[in-house]
Amino acid sequence: MEKINRTLKRIASSENFQKRYEKMRQETLAHPAIKAFIREHQDELTNGIIDKGLNKLYEYINQSKECNKCESLDTCVNMMKGYHPELVLVRNSIDVTYERCPRKIMDDEKRKNEQLIKSLYVPKDILNATFENLAHDDSRIDAIKKSLSFILHYEQGNPTKGLYLYGEFGVGKSYLLGAIANKLAKKQISSMIVYVPELLRELKSSIADSTLNSKIEALKKEPILMLDDLGAEAVSSWTRDEVLGPILQFRMLESLPTFFTSNFDLKGLEHHLTYSQRGEEEKLKARRIMERIRSLSEPVLVDGPNRR
Repeated sequence: MEKINRTLKRIASSENFQKRYEKMRQETLAHPAIKAFIREHQDELTNGIIDKGLNKLYEYINQSKECNKCESLDTCVNMMKGYHPELVLVRNSIDVTYERCPRKIMDDEKRKNEQLIKSLYVPKDILNATFENLAHDDSRIDAIKKSLSFILHYEQGNPTKGLYLYGEFGVGKSYLLGAIANKLAKKQISSMIVYVPELLRELKSSIADSTLNSKIEALKKEPILMLDDLGAEAVSSWTRDEVLGPILQFRMLESLPTFFTSNFDLKGLEHHLTYSQRGEEEKLKARRIMERIRSLSEPVLVDGPNRR
């Protein structure tokens, strides 16, 4: 042990080490975040406390904060993947604590929802959709422009309408939803794409295992909800009035952006929702759903050839 201590002292006292240490010290203390931390705690910090905590300050500045050095959760550069550092002063000592980063929070929420709602699973090409692949698509230019405008101007907490994307089968409405969701994810904004026909079948079966209410609550409160292929399902009074109605009503009152895709325009969807599987005509109830959809979204025609 004595030999090790002598070796360490010799290294620490060497001129080369001292120069490297002083350079590291100056760079660390000149970092804007460190200067701000010292200003914030100027009445509590002494030079001795700062020097003693220099290794913690250095640890802090060399990691990603708010995902600013990471393109994705998988490529997180931090010591603890998915957790970013926070400087704290505890009992006259500088320390670093770690909290979940925005991408980790989004990923945890997504996994929780995927375990809860199986109809979240959508085709791989939609999950990997990008606007770059739509760059030269003139037939869908209006829908693309309005989608990008939403992404550019969206701020959580500010009332913003989603889009009601309608058009013929295979024109790329679902792909456009995927591109929007992926672009939002890069801005660390959570969204949820749900395939409506499968969702309604799943919710019906959830009555038996007592998970119906928790699933509906998750759909109500998702920051940005995307309902894919609305109108492809067989209408029943229960799915329309007890499932879609409450979800859309809550989202309308809370001004939560909601996107839809459908083969029907708004008039056609209203007609579809009017008649139940048993042939009952319920115009007023269908109209209520349509009022909520109109309040939540702007209709946009998606045109072009069948791409499937």
